[in-house]
Amino acid sequence: MTFPTALENLNIVSQHTLLPPSQLHEDIPASARATRTVGAARRALAEILSGRDRRLFVVVGPCSIHDTTAALEYAQHLKALADEVADQLFIVMRVYFEKPRTTVGWKGLINDPRMDDSFRIDEGLHVARRLLVDLNDLGLPCGTEALDPITPQYLGDLIAWSAIGARTTESQTHRELASGLSSPVGFKNSTDGNLEVAMNAMLSAAQPHAFLGINGDGQVAVTQTRGNAFGHLILRGGTVPNYDSVAVAEAEAALSAAQLPVNIVVDCSHANSRKNHALQTLVLKDVVHQIADGNQSIKGVMLESNLFEGNQKLGRPQDLRYGVSITDACLGWDTTAACLREAAARLRSRP
Repeated sequence: MTFPTALENLNIVSQHTLLPPSQLHEDIPASARATRTVGAARRALAEILSGRDRRLFVVVGPCSIHDTTAALEYAQHLKALADEVADQLFIVMRVYFEKPRTTVGWKGLINDPRMDDSFRIDEGLHVARRLLVDLNDLGLPCGTEALDPITPQYLGDLIAWSAIGARTTESQTHRELASGLSSPVGFKNSTDGNLEVAMNAMLSAAQPHAFLGINGDGQVAVTQTRGNAFGHLILRGGTVPNYDSVAVAEAEAALSAAQLPVNIVVDCSHANSRKNHALQTLVLKDVVHQIADGNQSIKGVMLESNLFEGNQKLGRPQDLRYGVSITDACLGWDTTAACLREAAARLRSRP
């Protein structure tokens, strides 16, 4: 057996230089309305998390974006509903471009926009930014998962709310990233249901950090942050669901003991719905009843929803059913609209 003599890049097949973030911003600038949408949404979320706005914020939309035409159609429906229920619900569209994988699989629109393992990340960044501008132009704020630590330099100015996922909440890289994000950021409990990991992340991200990143010109830079003041806990379930009143009370006590803001978001999907998308409506109903009965710590909920119910396996892109998820199964639009209207009606009855 012959061993290589080189000492670095032994497993690197190729490298392609991407355009710098500043160039993408120049190619696809944020419009004036998009900028207003993002700024107003961040302020509204800060008011909700601070307790000055009693509305419940709702992050709702496809598990992942793979078809921008379908995403825009979904957004048109969602914007109309958002206006209808705006007195009780502040709606943010779930716009997830990056997907963490347990083993392997499609990693999202940015990583593989053609869904054929061609990995045209340059193209994916352009498609993602164009969609974010279009959605914010509708007056619909966007939320996403902050997964890759470089991507926010390209897209972060168009994001109103961010999440750190269950698999990355324990990562120092993602805690540092969150400390510098311009949006409020939620941390999910770990996949086994552990809350301490997420609370440690909240404590860390609230503090200043210095770490390696890239600047707007794409150069490696020491990035210094001031800390994110609007971190919050996302309950997504674990070995058992954790959205009921007992689990919420335990989370409240844990946050108080850690001297953290008692701000909770309930993810109605994932382990809280036992990976059965149809059960999301029951989780939402339970959470809304808790709020209507006086709970003040639950500030938001998350739902996975698409134009049509269920999901499908990723095959040839031309054979995919329109408006159906290729990752987690989602609620269909009619069910989504009905359960959010019901939630708003129930919240209107609060004292």
